[in-house]
Amino acid sequence: MLDSFEILTTSGVVLWSKTYAPVSSKIVNSLINDVFIEERVSPIAGGEDAAAARNPPYKKEKYTLKWTTAKDFGLIFVAVYQSLLQLSWIDKLLDNVRTLFTSLYGAQLKKTDTTKVDCPFNDYFNRQVQELEKSAGNAPSRHPEITSQPNTEFALANEPGAFDEAPPIPGLRKLPPRTTNGNTTSTDASPISTPANSRPATPQNSHLLTAKGGPGGKGSRRARKAANNIRSISPAGSATSSTKGSLKKPRKWDSDGLADEDGDVVLDYSAPAGDTDGESAPSGGIEEVKQETWGRRTGKGEFVLKDIDEEMDSILSSAEAKKSTTTSSSSKSTGLLGSGMASISNLFHSVVGGRTLTQSDLAQPLKAMEDHLLRKNVAREAALHLCSSVERSLLDTQTATFQSIDAALRSAMTSALTKILTPTSSLDLLREIQTTTTGPQRRPYVLSIVGVNGVGKSTNLSKIAFFLLQNKYRILIAAADTFRSGAVEQLRVHARNLRELSVREGGEIDLFERGYGKDAADVARDAVTYAKTERYDVVLVDTAGRRHNDARLMGGLEKFARLAKPDKCLMVGEALVGGDAVQQARHFNESLVGNPTGGGARGNGRGLDGFIVSKCDTVGDMVGTLVSMVFATGIPVVFLGTGQHYSDLRTLNVGSVVRLLME
Repeated sequence: MLDSFEILTTSGVVLWSKTYAPVSSKIVNSLINDVFIEERVSPIAGGEDAAAARNPPYKKEKYTLKWTTAKDFGLIFVAVYQSLLQLSWIDKLLDNVRTLFTSLYGAQLKKTDTTKVDCPFNDYFNRQVQELEKSAGNAPSRHPEITSQPNTEFALANEPGAFDEAPPIPGLRKLPPRTTNGNTTSTDASPISTPANSRPATPQNSHLLTAKGGPGGKGSRRARKAANNIRSISPAGSATSSTKGSLKKPRKWDSDGLADEDGDVVLDYSAPAGDTDGESAPSGGIEEVKQETWGRRTGKGEFVLKDIDEEMDSILSSAEAKKSTTTSSSSKSTGLLGSGMASISNLFHSVVGGRTLTQSDLAQPLKAMEDHLLRKNVAREAALHLCSSVERSLLDTQTATFQSIDAALRSAMTSALTKILTPTSSLDLLREIQTTTTGPQRRPYVLSIVGVNGVGKSTNLSKIAFFLLQNKYRILIAAADTFRSGAVEQLRVHARNLRELSVREGGEIDLFERGYGKDAADVARDAVTYAKTERYDVVLVDTAGRRHNDARLMGGLEKFARLAKPDKCLMVGEALVGGDAVQQARHFNESLVGNPTGGGARGNGRGLDGFIVSKCDTVGDMVGTLVSMVFATGIPVVFLGTGQHYSDLRTLNVGSVVRLLME
C-alpha cells in the first residue's frame, strides 16, 4: 500500500528511507522543487511544524505524496503511495514518525560539523505502520519489502541517478523451461494466487455479493483452454494437423439465447461445483450474518434496519477529535464551512446581536456557503436554491443577542436542509407489505428497481430481499433484465445464496426467469401472475440499466410500469454521481409518470416512490447527492447502501446527513 517513505534534510540529504515498491527519484525531486524551492504549492497556515493533514497532497504521475516538516532540525518527511489508494492513516504516520525521529536523533542532528548520522529507525517505523493499519481496520498488507536502510553515509535526493536504478526484488526467479510432456501440468500457466490478506478492507468471502466457482468446478474456460493447448503439443517429429483445421468453431446462438453446443459444454458460470442448473442444495459455505450488526427486533417481532446515524458516528467523532486538538487561544469560530466560513467569521465576527441583516451583509457569506455545498457534492441547482431560501429567511431579520452572522447562517441552513430531506409520507415498507398481503383482497406486494447502468440495482435488490427474509416473507425475484449479459445468472447466484441464508433466518426466496431477449414488461407481468397463484408475499422486479438521456430506452419504462403495476418503484442512484443526480432523478420520474399528452404510465399517475442511494461508504461526508435527488423530485430517500454485504443496507437519518453536510 505504501510505496516509499523518505526522511531527508532541506539541503537534499537522505537520512533514512524505506521502499516497498520501486519509485523513480524524479517523484520526490519534483516535490522538493515545486514545494520547497519554487514554492508553487504552499501549506495551509498552521505555524511551525503544522500537522501533516494541513499540508495539501502533492500529486505526480500516478503517485500521491504527503509530507510534513521539522523546521527546528531542517527535516522533511515524505510518504509516497499510489493515488488510487485511500490511506487515511498516512497523516498520522507522518506526525508520529516526525515526533519519534526528532526525539531519538535530535541530539545528533544538532551537532555542528556532523558528517554522519546513525539512524537505526526500522523497528520504530514498522511498529508504527502496523499499529496504524490495525487501528484503521487494515491488516498489514504491503508490497514485499525491497529496501530498508539507514543511510550512514549521506546520499543527495536530487543527485542524478540516486534512485534511478531500483534494487532487485527478492523472491523473483527465472521461469523454468516449458515442458512438452503432455502428462505434466505447468505451474507457470496459472497466475499467482492473491494472498488472503492482500485486501484487508474487503469483507470475507463468506457473504459477499459474488458468484461462486466456475461450472462444475472445472475452472474458467481460459484456464481449461490453456491446459488443453499444453496437452495437445505434439512431440518433435510427429505429424501436425493443418492450421485451418484447428481454428475455433464459431458458436451459434438460438432465439432463446442458448448456444448450440456439441457435447456437454457448460457455459453457465453461475452454477456451483457439481451443479449445472443453479439449483443445488445449500453448501453451508456462507457465514451467518448476526442481526444485531445491522438491525433490531421490535416489540411486535418485526426486524427493522439501523439508520445511517451509527454509520456516521465514527466520522463525526474523528472530526470532533480533530477540533479538540486545535488551540483554544483563538476566539474566532471556525464556522460551518471550515476555512471558507472561517474567513466569513473573521469578516463578520464583530457583528453580534441586534443587527438587522441586509442583502449586502449576506452576499459574501452566502457565496462561501454555496461553494461549501458544491464541495459536499450538492448539485449547483440545489445549492443555489438552498442559498436563496436561506437569504429570504434571514433578510431584514434581526440577529439575536450575542448571535453572529455565522451562527444565524448555520441555523438557517440546517433548517433548510432538514426541510428538504424530511419525508412527507410514511416510509414503513413492512407496514405496506403487511397491509397488501393480508385480508380478503390479498395479493403479492410488487417492488421494482430502476436506474442507470452500473449503479447497483441487482445488488441492492438482493439486500432488500435479505432484509425481508428476516421478517419471514416468501419472496419471488423477477429477472426482468433480459438485455445485459449475465444479469439472469447474477440474480441466480444471489437467489442461491439468499436461499441458503433463509434456512437460518426464515422466509423463502425463489427466482422467476425467462432467459434473454424477451420483453421485460411481459416477464414482470408473468412473474406477478405466478406469484399471486403461488401465494408469494413480495415480488422484487429487477430491470435493465438505461441512460437517462436516451428517450428510446426511457420510453420502455412506461409499458413496464403499466403491465407490472408495482406498488413501489425505487430508483438506485450513486452517492458518487454529483451534479448529474438532478437530471437522472427527473428523467426517471417523468418517464414513469409518462408524457402528459400520452397519459400516466402507471394508471394512478404516480412516478418514483423513493430512492436507494448506493455506495455511500465511498464518499465520507460528501453526501450532497442525497440533497440533489430529493430537491429535483421531492421524492424521499428510502435506503442507503453502505458496503458489499447483504446486510449493508440502512435507512436514512436526516439529522446525521445534515450534520455531515454542515461539517
